[in-house]
Amino acid sequence: MATARPSQETAAEADLLRWATAGSVDDGKSTLVGRLLHDSKSVLADQLEAVTRASSGEGPDLALLTDGLRAEREQGITIDVAYRYFATPRRRFILADTPGHVEYTRNMVTGASTAALTVILVDARKGVVEQTRRHAAVAALLAVPHVVLAVNKMDLVAYERSVFRSVVEEFGRISAGLGAPAATAIPISALAGDNVVERSTRMDWYTGPTVLGHLESVPVEDDPTGEPARFPVQYVIRAGDTRLYAGQVASGALRVGDRVTVLPSGRTTTVAGIDVLGAPAGLVRAPQSGALRLADELDVSRGDLIVPAGALPTVSRDIEAAVCHLHERPLRPGDQVLLKHTARTVRAVVRRIPGPGRLRLNDIGQVFLRTSERLAFDRYEESRRTGSFVLIDPADGSTLAAGMIGATAPGTLDAAA
Repeated sequence: MATARPSQETAAEADLLRWATAGSVDDGKSTLVGRLLHDSKSVLADQLEAVTRASSGEGPDLALLTDGLRAEREQGITIDVAYRYFATPRRRFILADTPGHVEYTRNMVTGASTAALTVILVDARKGVVEQTRRHAAVAALLAVPHVVLAVNKMDLVAYERSVFRSVVEEFGRISAGLGAPAATAIPISALAGDNVVERSTRMDWYTGPTVLGHLESVPVEDDPTGEPARFPVQYVIRAGDTRLYAGQVASGALRVGDRVTVLPSGRTTTVAGIDVLGAPAGLVRAPQSGALRLADELDVSRGDLIVPAGALPTVSRDIEAAVCHLHERPLRPGDQVLLKHTARTVRAVVRRIPGPGRLRLNDIGQVFLRTSERLAFDRYEESRRTGSFVLIDPADGSTLAAGMIGATAPGTLDAAA
């Protein structure tokens, strides 16, 4: 979707926030996003005209700015994750507008997996429902740093402060039980525009930020350069008698002269040279791509992990993880799978699934795996990049599940419940 953008100089100075929406069906996620784009003047005139023509009422149906699939328009629900780019003079944004229906929980997991902030919407009339609890649990499981509780449709409860307080208190108890950080609560009406971009004159009892104001000011904490260096090798380049190991830095930074360990072999050497964009460089940092030259001739292959010698991750064949099951075929103990972690893919077997003993589509639960080879990994809470993996069907290559190493699912979240 083409959007109006700030000047090149302003955009260069603004930082980037990745955020996602979540909430139950009909809580107003798409309308909120449409209102945000419309009121922040991030929609071009021809797009607004097209939406107005497609709307059944007098004014534009702002949800149509994001619900682009025909099935979404016909059913009035969001089905797929809709990614949108927009910018203000203060910040650039990448938004994942995720579905609210329980059948599309896997889409919510996909959209929130890279988000630094999640906006969970609640209909003020209904309060906290089961899907609200599920989305709060998923946000906690994915270690999303910031959560906004947007209590929507305040216009339908006469903008009553007591209704807002009741929802905030119940959601607070849920968050505390999950061990999640406290959410920033904002009372809004996405349809009327209250507290989305402009402050509402009908809720003078609320003195906090608007949704956009909070999005523009919340600190972006997902800085991979502050974590220990992790360099998954993606490709081995031979240049005469020299070997270069190419890849993208998952976290931290590596410098010429650093003592590093190659895993899973455990051999230690020194970074003798670094190329970035085809030119020599003194360092390479996340999320840059580059190529390393090592001082010693070691057996380094695709999927190996180069790390600082003094900051080693876990190396093991046994993995405990929380996973979201993404496939129609259930996952059961004894299943043979492929486990893809960074640039490495190994065979694995599902050893144990506590609770019901199987995971169905959209279920989230605990899984114990044994891999055919040793893997080097971090806990998900320490590094989203080296603490995550996907399980693949070895027969047809389809994705079975997304996993978070060392994370604990809050019980088994059963999609059929």
